[in-house]
Amino acid sequence: MAALLVTLAAVVAVAAAIRSTWSPCGLSMLSTITPIGEAGRRNRYASTVAWFIGGAVLGGATLAAGAALLALGVAALDLDVTTRMGLAAGFATITLASDVNVGGFRLPSHTRQVNEVWLDEYRSWVYGGGFGWQIGVGLATFVTTAAVYLMIGLAALTASPVAAFAVVTGFGLVRGLAVLLGGRLTTPERMFALHRRLEELLPTAQRAIVLVQAMVVAVASGAVWGPAPAIVLGVAGAVVAVARSPRPFTPPRVAVP
Repeated sequence: MAALLVTLAAVVAVAAAIRSTWSPCGLSMLSTITPIGEAGRRNRYASTVAWFIGGAVLGGATLAAGAALLALGVAALDLDVTTRMGLAAGFATITLASDVNVGGFRLPSHTRQVNEVWLDEYRSWVYGGGFGWQIGVGLATFVTTAAVYLMIGLAALTASPVAAFAVVTGFGLVRGLAVLLGGRLTTPERMFALHRRLEELLPTAQRAIVLVQAMVVAVASGAVWGPAPAIVLGVAGAVVAVARSPRPFTPPRVAVP
């Protein structure tokens, strides 16, 4: 069951990172760190991307260090794995309720963007690495899904600092790799086409992250209380994900050099 908890944490980390691509900052990076954008600033795209991904991994590792400390604390409590799995089901229920806005409930977040002034004031390794770190740390900019909080909670519940560190650092890596979607944006037309496609895919991304959290509720509940709760909660989560109307999407301002 301990391995299952680690697996759930890793799945949520990847899903949360992918969903976060649609955050205002994530979309902004896909209109900023592009071949056309870097050429306009007389920088090498490949170099800036490398710094960005490296910064994102470092950002993930920064958050991971905190998650590892939490995991160390959970280990000190000496909770058995069944109790930890039950807590995982509870955490996932809370984050799921937040993402579907049950009764107006929403976990705290903030609306901070990266500072675009850096693009004009600093070298590419500074803004590339700096933007990457802020994206990879997960909590420094827009938090578009409560699954980010769930990832931290599940990582802590593994009671393994090593596993917690690996899971959350992986979140930063996946977030950083999203910048590669802009690798073919050599014209304004291609840039606009990518953002239109991402806008079309947003409802799918929203429903997918809800389904992932519902899966965690079902699997964790099933591991603790048996298959009946898992089936009921899994079906309920799927119905919510399909029926719930996605939140309105406001496309970011796309700055074309």
